[in-house]
Amino acid sequence: MSIPASDIVVPDRVNELARGVALEPVWHNNNGGLTFRTDDGRYIKWGPHDPEANMRDEAERMRWARRWITVPEVIEQGQDAEQEWLVTVALPGRSAVDPRWLADPATAVRAVGAALRDLHESLPVADCPWDWSVDGRITNAAARGIAVPVELHEAPPVDRLVVCHGDACVPNTLLDDEGSPLAYVDLAALGVADRWADIAVASMSTTWNYGEGWSDALIEAYGVEPDRERLAYYRRLWDST
Repeated sequence: MSIPASDIVVPDRVNELARGVALEPVWHNNNGGLTFRTDDGRYIKWGPHDPEANMRDEAERMRWARRWITVPEVIEQGQDAEQEWLVTVALPGRSAVDPRWLADPATAVRAVGAALRDLHESLPVADCPWDWSVDGRITNAAARGIAVPVELHEAPPVDRLVVCHGDACVPNTLLDDEGSPLAYVDLAALGVADRWADIAVASMSTTWNYGEGWSDALIEAYGVEPDRERLAYYRRLWDST
């Protein structure tokens, strides 16, 4: 995932959704998806169909989650045979991998860890209709033709069930100008699972975005001691699904 070049070709569907306003490309994901900010206060997310986590599911989860946490308001969501799109209200924060925060990883990492803990504490497990368990993820992977190694089919005992983000990589937390958590994005896989499924991915992603040495700092900001067994397991599961 990266910030795209300013001269990137804008898909026709995005131009239609923009309705003539100016567009700024802000994100390019590994599946070829693009996200644009409009100058009238919207974000337009567009991409080819993703068999793992689609934008219809993302919109549904955002509408559910915003009763308890801050997520962008959904304006419109749709799809056709080749593509899907999601339009949301822009929030004033910046991604934790905005250049502002890449230059200050200590602040960003602490904020993302605290934000993840807040998400886990705020979303009610009993009311969540979605699952992100190990069994569910392995089944999802199999449906996409991915064979998860047999040694990963048995997970460590659950530490604590929470409503997990499902893609807790650091770019998916927005921070305000002071470096405090503001909101969460990319909730297409949100569901109930062991909290270490999220902690493992969030802490691992610090290396991709800020370099070595920040993983344990995020876990400390979350408020727990590193559980090396669960971290290793859920990182391997992430890489395998």
